[in-house]
Amino acid sequence: MRAMVLARVGAPLVLEERPDPEPGPGQVLIRVRACAVCRTDLHVFDGDLPDIRTPLIPGHEIVGEVVTVASGSPLEPGQRVGVPWLGHTCGRCDYCASGHENLCENARFTGYQIDGGFAEMTVADDRFCFPIGDAYSDVEAAPLLCAGLIGHRCLSMTEDARRLGIYGFGAAAHIVAQVAKWQGRDIYAFTRPDDASARDFARQLGATWAGGSDETPPAELDAAIIFAPVGTLVPAALRAVRPGGVVVCGGIHMSDIPSFPYRILWGERVLRSVANLTRRDAEDFLSLAPRVPVKTHTTRYPLAEANDALEDLRHGRLSGAAVLVMD
Repeated sequence: MRAMVLARVGAPLVLEERPDPEPGPGQVLIRVRACAVCRTDLHVFDGDLPDIRTPLIPGHEIVGEVVTVASGSPLEPGQRVGVPWLGHTCGRCDYCASGHENLCENARFTGYQIDGGFAEMTVADDRFCFPIGDAYSDVEAAPLLCAGLIGHRCLSMTEDARRLGIYGFGAAAHIVAQVAKWQGRDIYAFTRPDDASARDFARQLGATWAGGSDETPPAELDAAIIFAPVGTLVPAALRAVRPGGVVVCGGIHMSDIPSFPYRILWGERVLRSVANLTRRDAEDFLSLAPRVPVKTHTTRYPLAEANDALEDLRHGRLSGAAVLVMD
């Protein structure tokens, strides 16, 4: 198989020819059809996450076809499945037993501790593979596996907030905005101050208002989700939400949050993070997305151009999600 490999943190991915991986007990072998590119892939590439092993095949928004399965697997050869960021949990700890498997201390993650989908073939734990219905093509479905799932979990943390701020209007935001509008919420989109195209994109998706992250929205927000990995946005979002409102940090990594006066947290405002996802999140969202229906906006890249996709993501040159295809 061909694979784009991170040989050293910070160095460009290298296209390699490798033997096809062999599935172990409880695993399936998958022929990858498409893999979306996530900001977390940049955090892996840049070494922002701890203990990155190399060489590594990144990629955790995988859509592919099951080739072989272990004995007793609920999956079947030929079935189309998606593989997300959460790739393995112990199933025994208190977190797993209480429905919080996303916090399992022995969890392993696709494209981080487990070789991922920037390759023509991959193996995955069959417990963390999810059937993909016919509503989406391979490329359309790929961003649902992280941008969609994490966005869905973030949105659920805002409960019934009517006026919702979204900071960072990229892959996750463009999916969340569609679900939130379908639910009858008003969207206030915050982008990089110089990114007029992102603001136009947000308006096309139904945002009530779109402005720079340095601007004050025209109405007090009930809640805000921060997707951009920028710590200075936390105090800005707290200032924008009403007393009793919630600010949800949706990224796995963020630059340091500066000190801020207690008065912008006071008034029973809530600041919380979202960590990873659960299988229940995946089942719920993959059932919900076709009903909205969520339409993903994608830019295709051949597998060998994964470095270009990462740099376009880094510099904000995308509307929606980048997706690698294996043609």
